[in-house]
Amino acid sequence: MLKSGQGASGLFFAMILGAVFLATGCGPSMKGAVKEDVSLTKQTQELEGVGTQYRGPDYNIAILEFDNKTPSGVLGVGEAATDILRTIVKQSGLEPVVLTKGEMQEQERLMELQQTGALRKGIKDPGAGFESVDFRITGSITSYGEVEESLNTLLTQSKTRIARVQVDYALVDVDTGKSLLSESGVGEYRKKTGGVLGMGSKSSVDPGLRDGALRDALSKAMTKMIEKLNAIPFKSRVVLVEGPNVIIRAGTRSRLSPGTVMGVYRVGDDLIDPETGRVIGQREKKIGEVTITGHQGENVSDTTVKSGSGFRTGDVVKALD
Repeated sequence: MLKSGQGASGLFFAMILGAVFLATGCGPSMKGAVKEDVSLTKQTQELEGVGTQYRGPDYNIAILEFDNKTPSGVLGVGEAATDILRTIVKQSGLEPVVLTKGEMQEQERLMELQQTGALRKGIKDPGAGFESVDFRITGSITSYGEVEESLNTLLTQSKTRIARVQVDYALVDVDTGKSLLSESGVGEYRKKTGGVLGMGSKSSVDPGLRDGALRDALSKAMTKMIEKLNAIPFKSRVVLVEGPNVIIRAGTRSRLSPGTVMGVYRVGDDLIDPETGRVIGQREKKIGEVTITGHQGENVSDTTVKSGSGFRTGDVVKALD
């Protein structure tokens, strides 16, 4: 038979354990190495959902190394942002192309010439001296910081490390030089450590905090960019003409069904703004229509001529309203 004192102490200990369980079991937490989804906001899943809805062609997206504009000059944050964004772009169903700063400066020069009419050929031409690209992403890390929050109870102690980052980014149409999206976003990553009676609560230096915050911010940015690309009407090019058969850049990725009728357009003279002298577009004349008969993989589709003639490689193909 237990003594009353022992019974009371046992009850007290059980109550303490219950309190420990409640204190450590409530709310989301993340421990150990950075997971694929490093944000408790489930931002990566949202990005994946938007990516599966992407209906455009297999665009090449140029990425320039992000500038490090943090006041304290956090070591390696620009390079880390570039690597993470490359992965995110690929996972979104697009093809990343990394440009050096020299290549980007050359692209800027050619885009300026194109806009002033001094250069008629589009920047997408591989002969321009670098890999063909459709859009480009530039950006900078403007702030980064880490804070630590502590919570101590009678028998437990926990620490939460919080990393926050701010990113400026822009999505540019290389063909026109116009910015489709230019915004600033933030990212956050939390990591919690905890223990009982002083055990297991140490929090050491963790580079994953930085990468977690960057991935959260860049996933949010990529979600917005995909939404912007999805809003662009489907537009592609003729790849090859063989009599009545016309091969276009589309494929299963376009989600265009066999039987879909596409308009074919011949690109003409540049349209120049009389006030600024800059190219604001190009004249496009409809020369016929083609009907999709099938797909050759993800990026190429077969079509047959429905009307018109004289089609040639490079003609613009658009989905009809």
